[in-house]
Parts: sequence; C-alpha cells; structure tokens
Amino acid sequence: MTWTFSTSLDDFRDGGPVGGAFLQTPPFDPRLSFMPEAAAAELAVELAAAGPGFTTVTGVGGAADTVRAFAAAWTAATGTKQSVRVDERLYRLGELTDPPRPPAGRHRLAGPADRDLAIRWYQEFGAEAKVELPNVPRAVDDRIAAGGLHLWEDEGRPVALAASTPVLAGMSRIGLVYTPTDRRGRGYGSAVTAAASAYVLTQGAEEVLLYTDLSNPTSNSIYQQIGYLPVEDCLIVDFRAR
Repeated sequence: MTWTFSTSLDDFRDGGPVGGAFLQTPPFDPRLSFMPEAAAAELAVELAAAGPGFTTVTGVGGAADTVRAFAAAWTAATGTKQSVRVDERLYRLGELTDPPRPPAGRHRLAGPADRDLAIRWYQEFGAEAKVELPNVPRAVDDRIAAGGLHLWEDEGRPVALAASTPVLAGMSRIGLVYTPTDRRGRGYGSAVTAAASAYVLTQGAEEVLLYTDLSNPTSNSIYQQIGYLPVEDCLIVDFRAR
C-alpha cells in the first residue's frame, strides 16, 4: 500500500505540493522517501494521531537523517522507545570493474536443482544478519524463475550466491550476497557480485544498486573495489513500549 502526503495534509487534499511519500507493504514497516526532516516529523505525528486503525507502525526505514527525525517525533508522540536494527549504506554502480584478486571458478545462474542449497543459504544469511526473510522458499523460487539467482562455482561446486531483482524502470538491485563461512576470504563474494552486476547490465539495467551493513567493513570495501559508489546512509529503527 502506498500513501503520499505533503507537509500539510490539508494542502494535499487541496492539491498542494507533495513533500514526500512513504511505502508500506504489510507486514513490513514504512519506508520513507527523500523528504525534508520537518515533513518526516509531521508524518510521524499524523500517523500517531491516526492510530493503528490507519496503519501499524512498529519501526521505520529510510535515509538516516529522515528516519531520525521521524523516530524522534514518533517516540515523543507515542511514548515508545527506539532502537537501531540496521545501519546500512546505499551504493550505486559506477563503472564495473573486475575484482582486484579474481578467484578461480565461474558464474552461472541457479536452476531448480539448486533450490534446496539456495534456501539453506538464504536462511543462514538471515540468521547471521539478524534479518527476517519471509517465505524463503517462495523468494528463492521467484528468483530462480526470473533468472535472478546467481552462483559462483569453483571446481564444479557452488561457493557463493547473489540475488538480483528484475530490471524495472531501468533499475536493478543486488541483494542478498552470501558466502558460507568456510569459503570466505577467497574473493568469491566479490566475484559473484560483479558477475550478477554484469548480468543485469546485459538485461538493460541503467542503475544497479545495493545496500551494505555499515558494521561489516569487508563488504563496504569489496563493493567499492568493483565500482560501487556510496549514495547515502540509511537506518531501520524499531519502536517498542517503554
């Protein structure tokens, strides 16, 4: 469900200027677009006043400063507490380059025979990153069917995975990227990310994006080495009762 708003709801109803927008697809929390911090704070107050009959807000995500403004207003209006769940950075691909130390092996798209392995790696990624991935089997099936699940193979054995979204309005996003713990440090993550990025470019992508966890210096480094440039820092904040 998508709602648009202005810095004044009365202005919006009257056809006035739009100050920003937020997207919410239940059961996920709202995701804020680019907007002035004042608009984010006003949105929080309006949603708090509307109550759970309008929408349920247990957290919020978006650009870091925007989220901080929303969270401060929300906790003041509702008496809840806030905690940071994810501190991440958005990257956009500039000029794609090969990893500085290319590993052995090759890229291929995952097929139905890789389904069980991909499901297990998705679940391992979620547990390690402490993120909830709803309906993993369906997500894997959808990615395989769309040609958006990428494997790096070494000696005929899958050693890393990357997912890509279908190209929409010229944009594709890479994520998630996962290498099992016993295969790390060999360049497989860089290689599969570069290969997935190259693939979506051949499918017509003009913009290729990905998010990284700022607490993981390795991923933030390797993506820049293959041509990704930082765009903005983002937060996901959870709210809970005091």
